[in-house]
Amino acid sequence: MSSTDRVKVKDVMSTPLETISKDATVMDAAQKMRDMDISALVVRTTPRSIISSTDVLNAVADGKDVTKLSVADVMTTDVETATPDLYMEEVAAMMTTYGIKHLPVVDDDYVGMISSTDVTAHLS
Repeated sequence: MSSTDRVKVKDVMSTPLETISKDATVMDAAQKMRDMDISALVVRTTPRSIISSTDVLNAVADGKDVTKLSVADVMTTDVETATPDLYMEEVAAMMTTYGIKHLPVVDDDYVGMISSTDVTAHLS
């Protein structure tokens, strides 16, 4: 496959980017993910953060009250990111290396999200 045939992140990423406040409850995050049929939300913080369905599941499994627990309490911070011009093979390697399923896509600011599902669909 030549480099002109390769798919870039910007051609596959999900947009618009779905976000949630760090002060929202974990229940709010779970409901938003369910309603949007997605499995991660960007939390606009520094360092960059996301909350995923795995974070929500872990909170529930730990017996936490997700109606009172804030997103900030369970979000993953200092997340790896991708740029729009990365090739899908590079993103797949990043996800494998870091053991993650979601990468916020960042140019100067957040521009989208790429998931392992997106990668699998476009590399198979």
